[in-house]
Amino acid sequence: MRVALVLILGTIAICGCASAASAQKYDPYPFCAEYGAGSADGGTNCYFMTYEQCMAALSGNGGFCRANLFYTGTPAARPRKRRAN
Repeated sequence: MRVALVLILGTIAICGCASAASAQKYDPYPFCAEYGAGSADGGTNCYFMTYEQCMAALSGNGGFCRANLFYTGTPAARPRKRRAN
């Protein structure tokens, strides 16, 4: 009886870990902010859903926005610049 209980609990634990590990493969944030410029080694923040959010986070801090290399969703589109007529 104890052996069966241990096997059941072990199976449940393994199944729970497998589903959690597969969830980590998905990165829903398409943009990263690279803080600092030139030789100043700042940090990286890859938690932006839009390019505008990324640029707002950099406002006054310096740095640039780039595509998240680990993004697994649809390709992120940068805002298009309007042409002057």
